[in-house]
Amino acid sequence: MKSNRPGFIHRMRRFFETANPWGIFVMGSTLVLMIGAAYLSYILRSDLTEFNIERSSSTFGQAFMYVALGLFLFKAGFFLFIIYKYFKYKAIASVSDEELPTCTVIVPAYNEGKQVYDTLMSLADSDFPHEKLQLLSIDDGSKDDTWHWMKEARRVLGDRVTIFQQPKNMGKRHALYRGFNDGTGEVFVTVDSDSIVAKDTLRNLVSPFVANENCGAVAGNIRVLNNKKALLPRMLDVSFVMSFEFVRSAESTLNSVLCTPGALAAYRRTAVFNCLEEWINQTFMGQPSDIGEDRAMTNMILKQGFHVLFQRNAFAYTNVPEKYKGLYKMFIRWGRSNVRENIQMSKYVFKNFRKGPKLGTRLLFISQSAKIIMSYPFLFFMLFFILTHPLLFLSSTLVSILVLSTFPVLFYAKRYNLKESFWAYSYSILFTFGLFWITPYAIATANKRGWLTRG
Repeated sequence: MKSNRPGFIHRMRRFFETANPWGIFVMGSTLVLMIGAAYLSYILRSDLTEFNIERSSSTFGQAFMYVALGLFLFKAGFFLFIIYKYFKYKAIASVSDEELPTCTVIVPAYNEGKQVYDTLMSLADSDFPHEKLQLLSIDDGSKDDTWHWMKEARRVLGDRVTIFQQPKNMGKRHALYRGFNDGTGEVFVTVDSDSIVAKDTLRNLVSPFVANENCGAVAGNIRVLNNKKALLPRMLDVSFVMSFEFVRSAESTLNSVLCTPGALAAYRRTAVFNCLEEWINQTFMGQPSDIGEDRAMTNMILKQGFHVLFQRNAFAYTNVPEKYKGLYKMFIRWGRSNVRENIQMSKYVFKNFRKGPKLGTRLLFISQSAKIIMSYPFLFFMLFFILTHPLLFLSSTLVSILVLSTFPVLFYAKRYNLKESFWAYSYSILFTFGLFWITPYAIATANKRGWLTRG
């Protein structure tokens, strides 16, 4: 015992010296809230029973309870289904250099500054045959020194990278469109200009196209690059691990990953050109679509009957918002894209859009659609609950977060780090109380244009 104690004291002293005081406060407050909510729920258990009896005594209340129960049973069953599929998932191993297809990597950039240089350097350092790799970077009319750093990358890398400059800012979709048309590879890879890739990312990302002739697109595994700079990125890192390594792993076993992320995705050339003109000219309610280019491309490739897979062994590290304003703007953009693309998906998902099983794809669509459709009813119920039983709402909501967020905590802890995993609780509290309005707002403003998070 004596020999271990100095080591323990040293580790604890080092933890408190390097820990962020604000982070300790937030994490501590989260745990206090959880414990307090559990105790409060115990005290108010009779009030909760009375509330449920009161709610079930009216026709409207009964209808709501039946709908809520039905959704709960569906979600619980769907969650077990996803867990089962997750355990069936296995990333495709990298093929040999001789088998690797030719690859064009497209990096669109707007007001990215030096980060685009770091992105291009990480791609150039990839363990991928140089003669099979084409690097293209497009400056989309940046107002800062992005073009300077792209030229600097060109100076260092020489003919290994080709750079273009749009005459004016036309949007990410148009920058990618230029890259698709100028690219010569059998596979296109898109990488955001604020992302860094691992050395073996490209070869792992494109290997499924060799192993599976029906593969039309592949999603990479996205982690947070700036997770040491602020608390929000640390929370989002836990969320990303759940979204990619759990959800997309399960979706991949169904050959139906619903969104290949802009930060890192790969597409078969033929699949892209089958829908490229439709994609660049896509509109919503009469307005050109300038958001959700990644989800739209994925949707159009799924519609063609191709498989869309996920590669857990293909990592990209990307910057995420560090402040609340940037975070909610990013989520609004994603929310609007989800609304638009779910409408598009509804037009083909129940048809014979591809050979083989389609039930899993349809269940994924139903699950996502239910989340969108029920956002308003649950928002109104939440407001009613707050007005009539504020303490009961607070305690029951926090206890629900404690229960539901324990799975992400355990998942992240097993995959990566126990201490960081507890940010799942803080993120759930933030999302429940600070971002609950995103989906209803995204539905109401789905026709609006604009990237929002770019100046």
